[in-house]
Order: sequence, then structure tokens, then C-alpha cells
Amino acid sequence: MPELCCIGHITSDKVVTTKATMHMPGGTAFYFSCAVSKLDLSYLLVTALAPAEMHYVAALRDKGVKIKVQPSAHTVYFENIYAEDQDHRTQNVLATADPFDVAQLDDVDAQIFHLGPLLADDISTELIKTLAAKGRVSLDVQGYLRKLDNQKVYPTDWPAKQEALQHVSIVKADVAELEALTGCPTTEEGAKLLADWGVKEVVVTNGSGGSVIYSDGIFYTIPAFRPAIIADATGCGDTYMAGYLYRRIKGDDIQQSGEFSAAMASLKMESAGPFLGNEEDINNFLSTHK
Repeated sequence: MPELCCIGHITSDKVVTTKATMHMPGGTAFYFSCAVSKLDLSYLLVTALAPAEMHYVAALRDKGVKIKVQPSAHTVYFENIYAEDQDHRTQNVLATADPFDVAQLDDVDAQIFHLGPLLADDISTELIKTLAAKGRVSLDVQGYLRKLDNQKVYPTDWPAKQEALQHVSIVKADVAELEALTGCPTTEEGAKLLADWGVKEVVVTNGSGGSVIYSDGIFYTIPAFRPAIIADATGCGDTYMAGYLYRRIKGDDIQQSGEFSAAMASLKMESAGPFLGNEEDINNFLSTHK
């Protein structure tokens, strides 16, 4: 049985800037899997994409990632258009993949399932409940807070959140997502509300402001470590969660796990694309930045 299983769609991303148009794989499933492939962990990715994008799967398998592929008529296709100021982005979804269902995951077991929905209907509440009966569930909430209308992405609420989150052990959200999910104006209030709904560990990221993890009534403050250069922040949250779940599975406490994952995310920012380092690199980075 794998120690960790990620369920989510690999995307085909079109990134348009004022200087170039690029095509690349993306999504939580991709960045998380690339990061986990650098760690000493038994791992399985469950994804769904169209035959035309199976080369993304082949590339991950070349990294040693074990993958179960579900058939899908289409691959999720994100178009991200950046203005000169790259803080401003227009996001379109030009194609969506088939959602995951309970029957497809019947034969999949793991200690922890990390769910990376990109859109609200990717993973049903029924599937969350089913997985929670087999192992602990970790969830990146971003997809449940996106509504697709005429290929445009808009923020939305998640109507089933209280029912679903009773079955989720670990939730990852950034500060804006936490406020959208809970309606609470502060991280402290939002984290406590998620705990009231049944979440055991609430991981709240805030970019260069570091992160906060709330569990059993205690807030753990995790610093952000400054990278040598900032080349690419895409996938940093997914890299962070790969490091966090890895260290929790290996027995580290929350503070240790958070600092390891923050260092891993900072290292990822130093180069374009997914995380390229290894555990020794992360520990060396930590020893010079703490």
C-alpha cells in the first residue's frame, strides 16, 4: 500500500505573456508528483487526461512516479494571460476532463490521500467520504472555490463544504482562499472555524509572509525562507504540501514538517518548472537559513 496517493488532473497549460506564449503541463497533480519523486516515499498518482497528453504521464513515469490513469475525453486546458505587470492574470479554461468517481478508486489504498481538485466538480463529497474510510484525507481547497462560466473562471462558494470537511484531516488554503471558504476576516478565526467543522490540521500559506498551521488549539508559525533568486513561483503551494505530508508521514512534528516544507518551496522558486532538488538540498538550505 502506498504511503501517499495524490488524486487530481494533470493540466495542459498555455501561458501567454507580453514576450512569449508557452505550453507546459501543470496542476496540483503534476507539481506535487514532481516534488514527491525527489523524496523517499512510496507514492501513487491517480490522474485523468486525454490520449493526446499521455506524454506528460510518460515524463513523470521516467522520474519514477507510479501512475494510475483514468480515461478522459479531454485534458484540462488552462489559458493564463499575463499583462506586463504579472500580478494581473486573466484565466480561462478551454477544456475540462472527466471527474473522478468512487468506482475508479475502489482498488486504491493509501495512508494519506492528497486531493488536488482544479474545478468544483472534479472530486465529489461521496468520493471524499469513501477515501476517508480507507485513510487520512488531505485537501487543497482551491478547485472548490472556482466556478467556470463560458470558459471564464470566477470565485464561488463551496455549498457542500461543511459536510465534506468532516471527513478531511488536513486542509491547505492560502489566506484569500481561507477567507472565501469560511467568511472569516482573519486567519485565526478561519482556521478555528475549519477545526470546528472537523479538520485536524489547517495549513494556511501566505507567500513571502510565511505560513501558519493550526492543530489541537495551537498555532504554529512557519517562516518563509528567502530564495537566492525568484525564478518561478508556480507550484510552490503544491511543493510545500509534498514536503509537509512527507515529513508528517515520517513522524516529524508540525513545526519541523512546516519548516521543511517551507524550505522546499523556497528552493523550488529558484528555478523554472517543478522542484528539482532532493532531501539533502532541503536540509542544507534549512541549516543555512534558520
